[in-house]
Amino acid sequence: MVAAIRVHELGGPEVLRYEQVDVGEPGPDDIRIEQHACGVNFIDTYFRTGLYPTAVPFVPGSEGAGVVTAVGEAVSDLAVGDRVAYAGGLGGYSAARLLPADRAVKLPDTISYAQAAAVMLKGMTAQYLLRRTFKIERGATILIHAAAGGVGLIMCQWANALGATVIATVGSRQKAELVMSNGAHHAILYREEDFAARVKTITNGALCDVVYDGVGKDVFPASLDCIRPLGMYVNFGNASGPVPPFPLLLLSQKGSLFATRPTLTTYTAKRADLVATAADLFEIVQRGVVNVVLDHVYKLEDAAQAQRDLEARKTTGSLVLTP
Repeated sequence: MVAAIRVHELGGPEVLRYEQVDVGEPGPDDIRIEQHACGVNFIDTYFRTGLYPTAVPFVPGSEGAGVVTAVGEAVSDLAVGDRVAYAGGLGGYSAARLLPADRAVKLPDTISYAQAAAVMLKGMTAQYLLRRTFKIERGATILIHAAAGGVGLIMCQWANALGATVIATVGSRQKAELVMSNGAHHAILYREEDFAARVKTITNGALCDVVYDGVGKDVFPASLDCIRPLGMYVNFGNASGPVPPFPLLLLSQKGSLFATRPTLTTYTAKRADLVATAADLFEIVQRGVVNVVLDHVYKLEDAAQAQRDLEARKTTGSLVLTP
């Protein structure tokens, strides 16, 4: 038996229960991981509340890092003792867990378990958004909502290194200072000013090539007014609630825009894509292009407080639980 957080009924952070669970032995294609760190992400709250449906009871959590302690008989590319990390699926809030072997990647010795748990889901999300969904080239102008969060801070740094002009929206002056020190060229306090009007001023009317939106309802449809004709709107999160249904004709009226709602699961469904995405992330972390901002480390039993702080926008950067 190992310590874990389980959800038996949907609701607020109070439904996160600290319990002992039986992990069991790995199946033929699985590995067992002793976890050293578990990541906390907004998507965890979506499962807890039922926005993303799943059967109860379940162990939340979509990323982590640790050591392989057992492998299934069909597993050939991982071995007991390997340092590994993963992102995706459920089961992360636990001291140990089973995982399909093809969902784990080997972790370089130069990246700590805490760094990996803080960066895997958020960093690979940043990778596919910047390098595949809308491929950022030098000279691009982009808008990143909720830029002081875990994904946002990584994107600001990475996009800056790629040569983009980075405009960031944030909720406080403290967060504005944080994003400006992590690659953003402009910070907009969206609670105090009309961000679409400010984007128009910053760009001298040229607007942005792409808007990356992890907020959802509160910044839509104004986000579309920030995009140049033939540009792209990328909604990848629902921190304020999902984007409401809208007529496709709106995209035509705003300048023949493209709109997409991508997920990391789709972009890393093939093993080769997962390995390549993780390798790209590890490389830019090791080169110092992206600094993993890890300011909030909680004990596993304090997972409810971690989610409360996350939902209340009290945190910046990445949150990690330690078993």
